[in-house]
Amino acid sequence: MTERVAKQTRLSGTNLERAGDHNQRVTLHAIRVNGPITRAELAQITGLTAPAIANITKRLLTDNLIQEAGRRRGGRGQPATKLVINPDSWFSIGLNVDRDHITMLVLDFEGRVRARASREVMFALPKDVEQFFRKGVGKLLAKVGIESDRLVGIGVALPDDMPRAALPQQPANYGIWASTDVPALLHDALPVPVFVENDAAAATMGEMQFGLGKKHQTFFYILITAALGGSLVIDGNHFRGATGRSGELGLLRGRDATGHERQIQNIVSLSALYSRLAAQGITVSEPSELTALDEKGRAIVSAWIEAAVDTLIEPVVAINCLMNPEAVLIGGRLPAGIVDQIANRLNQRLETWKGSIPSTAPVSRAALSDDAPAVGAAILPFSHRLLPTRTALMKTAAI
Repeated sequence: MTERVAKQTRLSGTNLERAGDHNQRVTLHAIRVNGPITRAELAQITGLTAPAIANITKRLLTDNLIQEAGRRRGGRGQPATKLVINPDSWFSIGLNVDRDHITMLVLDFEGRVRARASREVMFALPKDVEQFFRKGVGKLLAKVGIESDRLVGIGVALPDDMPRAALPQQPANYGIWASTDVPALLHDALPVPVFVENDAAAATMGEMQFGLGKKHQTFFYILITAALGGSLVIDGNHFRGATGRSGELGLLRGRDATGHERQIQNIVSLSALYSRLAAQGITVSEPSELTALDEKGRAIVSAWIEAAVDTLIEPVVAINCLMNPEAVLIGGRLPAGIVDQIANRLNQRLETWKGSIPSTAPVSRAALSDDAPAVGAAILPFSHRLLPTRTALMKTAAI
């Protein structure tokens, strides 16, 4: 067995009869994650027989889902052909709706964002999202020359119970989201399957597929947006909990600078940071403006970072004790430099806990950009149509 295969995550196929669809999905995902890859390596990773891999890859080539990418040399005999995903085979739309923005993108099967549109809008209502989608989706597809019949679907990422966060300036009619049928909202504009997911869970799925999730099999994801969310990945599986509401970090209670008890998403969030700045006469309307603040503004941001770390340290310690993750990742719309400061300060604070708790996982910035929820949402249609479930697929290699 080659060193390359020995270090890879092992994928689980089956040689049972009538399992062709599952095995094809497993093989396709193995190529997607590990390509360029040879058929012999695919057999080792999936546990499928060489003839089974030969038949499956033949079908995938015929269906244009994969393509050959040259030959691997260095061994005896005829060089082995390497296989890769065909990025132009299928596409999906990812839509992220949050309390302060709407973002839409086109994702190819290889995971690259081909086109993107975003609008900074506070507390967008369903009619605003429908209008943004109707006006923008055709333009995005035309921009990259994609016909709608090459779409596997639309994935939508939005916070659960959006009105529950009770953020500053939240309008009274924002509660309409609780009764909104999101798939129906979009289906008339583009009649393809629509899949809806919590934004933190979607961001985590994006990180699992294209970010540090390929390195860490067990991690906790903190999503800092207009509010605060969280999500768990355990042994390579996104863990939803008994009622699908695991990782609800923002709903925990903490005390703000005045000593008042509040949901911690009202302390650690973009909206909380904007409110701090506004109280000192500094108006910020989008995250990119945080990198252009003057000395006074930077001092306010630094004070907020310390408040955020004070608020997050106990939940992060609890995550370490209860979950024992390999890493705690922070994603969201904050500029990278601010996220790095939060991560560094949390790591410094965790040093004081060493020796009193069994282990502490490093905190770091997630690999994906602030579009992580939209990217993760765009993966949902691919997962439904072409890829195996993570539970059936991912196992730690024991080789």
